[in-house]
This record gives sequence, C-alpha cells and structure tokens, in this order.
Amino acid sequence: MRGWKIVGLVLGAVLVSASVSCFRQSEAVSQVAELVAQADAAPTPKLDWVPCPESELSKYQCATAAVPIDYTQSNGPTLSLAVIKQPATDPDRRIGTLFSAVGGPGGSGFKWASHGALFSGEVARRFDVITFDQRGIGRSGQVRCFANAEERHRFWSGFLLPPTNAEQEAAAARNARELAAGCAAHSPELLAHLTTVDAARDLDLLRRAVGETTMTYTGGSYASYLGEVYGALFGDRVRALQLGSMIDPDAYTNDSRAQIADSATGTEEVLAEFLRLCAEAGQPHCVFAGPTKTDAAALRTRNDAVLDRLRQGPIVVGHGARTRAVTLTEVLPAHATLLYDTKQGWPALAELLTELELGAAGNPDVIQEILDAGGFTEDFLDAFTAISCADNNFGHEPEQWPAMAAELASAAPHYGPMWLYLRQACGAWPVPGNGYPQRITGPWILRSDKPALLFNNRFDPVTPLTGARRAHQELVNARLVIVEGGYGHLVVSDCAARLQEHYLVDLQLPAPGATCKPDSAPFTD
Repeated sequence: MRGWKIVGLVLGAVLVSASVSCFRQSEAVSQVAELVAQADAAPTPKLDWVPCPESELSKYQCATAAVPIDYTQSNGPTLSLAVIKQPATDPDRRIGTLFSAVGGPGGSGFKWASHGALFSGEVARRFDVITFDQRGIGRSGQVRCFANAEERHRFWSGFLLPPTNAEQEAAAARNARELAAGCAAHSPELLAHLTTVDAARDLDLLRRAVGETTMTYTGGSYASYLGEVYGALFGDRVRALQLGSMIDPDAYTNDSRAQIADSATGTEEVLAEFLRLCAEAGQPHCVFAGPTKTDAAALRTRNDAVLDRLRQGPIVVGHGARTRAVTLTEVLPAHATLLYDTKQGWPALAELLTELELGAAGNPDVIQEILDAGGFTEDFLDAFTAISCADNNFGHEPEQWPAMAAELASAAPHYGPMWLYLRQACGAWPVPGNGYPQRITGPWILRSDKPALLFNNRFDPVTPLTGARRAHQELVNARLVIVEGGYGHLVVSDCAARLQEHYLVDLQLPAPGATCKPDSAPFTD
C-alpha cells in the first residue's frame, strides 16, 4: 500500500510539473503574440532612398526609417533608424531583399559597408542587400553614457579589464555603477527599449517598408541572436534564415554567466590551438615560435610568463623617449580579439607577444599599432553595454563580480574574468520599474516552412561549437554545418559560401550532417 502511495505522489508531481510547463508555454505564446501585435500596429516606415553622401559609401543608397521608441506606444515618439542598401546588380533576375546585421552587439552596419561590398557573387546579383545601424548604435540614436567625448575617453581609457587585486576590484565596482548611472542620465528615453526583441521588431518594420511579404536574413555572432529572436517572434514570416558563429539563445538570455563561461572556454581552446599551430609552423610563418624548433608547451609557458608579468605591473617597452608602458588591461582584450582572425589577427598576436617578451628591446610603435587594431572602440563599448544589459540575466550587485570571476577563472584562467567584467555594469543596471516586458526567454523553435541554415567553425574563440550545437537543438527546425578545421570567429570557406548561396537563392539545404573545410590553415600564407 505504501508503494502505491509513493507512485501516486510521483504521478501527482509529474502532472503538476506538466501543468506548470504547459502554463509557462501558454504564457510565452501569449507574450509573443502581444509583442508581434504591437509591431504590427506600428506605421510602416517610408524609405526615401538617396545616394549615400560619404565617398566611402558612394556606391550605396541611404535612407532613414521612423520606428517607435516604445512599441507599446505604436504612434508615440519615434527613432530614426539609419538604413543602407546595396542594390541588386542583376535587377532583371532580382529575387527580393536580403537583410543582414552586424555583431557585437554594438557593431555598425554603415561601418561594415564602408569596408567594401556587403555581398558579392550570385547573392549580390539576385538580392538588394540591406543592413542598418541597430537602435542605440552609430547613426541610429547612439547610446550616450557620458556628458561629452572627453569624459567618455577618460572613463574607458581607465577601464580595468579585468581588475587584478582588491583595490582594483573595488574601483571596478564603482566604475560599473558610474557607467550604469551615466547611461541612465544621458540616454533616458532609449535605455529601456534596447532589447534584441525591439531590434527584431525594427527589422520586421524594415521588411514591410521595402514591400517584402517574407524575411530573408543572414547574420553572424550577436547578429545570429538577432536572427534567432526574429525567428521566435515572426517564424511564419521567414523565407530563409541563415545564421553563423552561433550564440546559444537560451544561455545568452536566461543564464548569461554560463554563456560567458562557454565563450571563455572557447577562447582558451583557440589559444591552445594558436600556440600549437604556431609551434608547428615555426619562423618565419609565426614569429613567436622563435628561431629554433619548439613545441606548444614551451610557447604556452612563454605566453603565460608575459601575462603573469603584466599582472604584476606594466611592461616597459622601448628605450628613452620612445618607451611605452603596456598594461594587462590593454593587452588582454587584444589578446582575445586577435584570435578572431587567422589571417591578420594571429600573426599580429604572435608579434605582440614577441615584442612584449623583449621588454626594453621591443618596439613600442609595433605594440601601439597592434593594440589600436585589436581593442574595442569607445562608442562600441557604450552600445555593447546597454544592449547586453537589456538582454542578459545577471544579479544586481557589481560587488558579486570578483566571486563570479574566481569561479570562471578555474576553468578559463586567461579569459573568464575578462569576458565577465566586460558586463559588470549590468549588475547596477537601471532596469525599468516593470522590468523588460518586451524581453522573451524562449522557446526558440523556428516555426517556419524552411529550416534555418547554421554555420560554425570547429574552433571559434567566442561562439564555440558547443553553443552552436545547443542553438541547433533549440531552434529544432534547423540544419548545422560545421567547418571542420575552421579557426576564428568568421567562417571563411568557399564550401560554406556555396551552401549559403544555394540556400538564400534557391532555398536548397545541404544534406544532414554536411560539413565544410576552411580555405586555408593558419600560418600557411
């Protein structure tokens, strides 16, 4: 009899759990329906395309789109969203519009366009390609956290990433509160409306503005999350969704500390590969390898010795008037971001480590050039912080960061604290009184007639393959292509480009389990 009671209790618990799950799912469906209805109630923006005035953008067309700042007030105050278009080069065979976005969050679509064609080949021939500065970025109401550029430079130039002692940790907590308060003071109207849900609704208004009945979208890194959010909201309007360098949407939204741990572990893994391949390539392909044959373990020892020296204080490089005191908080962000790019970043990281190791005999000009190229710009950091804090899920005490950093450092000693402290202001963030009602937490299933196509390098230093696999599972209706032997944050593969083209143009998916190879290996050019 006692056994039957136990079975009954277990069965009752299962039924209660199932009921709670169904209730939460119903609640999520209702929330998504409301968020979509708010976007549908907003007026369709009018895009008056004109040639972009800047010389570096002269081949593009520019426009602005008026979108609601607050989608609960569909006819309320608006924000001018800056939009840029690369017209299809074969208009007679034009399929429609391909929308894309830049990662970060904080990256500018206009800055991307200034570096060259947005897309080439058959995609450029068959689609108008449109990108934009997401709300809070660049020309679309850039988030302001300081009274002027001088104050902003003072703050970010003294930013400790990461702090290395108790005194610096206390200063970092004060700085986090200062940054959060500054963003609230200088961007009060916009700050509560910077979630990726808001950006996804802006994207749907742009779709309507150009007359497309369905969305064709491609984006990588943070822009993969924008695509995931768009799919969760507007899945029935998706023609094609091609995403790369994948963010795990559930961790990013609901367990941000776990997502940072995954990123940091991925950065550590790619560092190990950088050192291994550097040792294998030797000089002159990798200058950090030294003049004689060495191995990865020896290079790791030297790399760690440089970082340990920086933890003790600045390394002075150069002689006399040309000296440059280099700090850990300058080097570590570049140390990580240079791993994103095998073509230029990896050789630059090898050169940076070499010059730092030389100390007084090193070249400060080389170090300055590399640090300038490898760091974050100040306007990017403002936007990155504001959008991340709107989307992410952290506690509300910056003073908790040292304990969390110590936990992350046990698995990712170089990068765990760095990636975590980049978001410390989120612990003091001025969350709206009613929270972020426009922030969704899943489910992330893509309810579309066409599965999404996902790409990820095997060795990605910030969106590792583990996250891509989970994103693949969470979207359900998706196909993942892994670039085996692929390194870096950008997928560079003719194979992947062909699969992308077939998917976007012809809606043709690769076979399940298909893989690609990169175009070249690091340190081989």
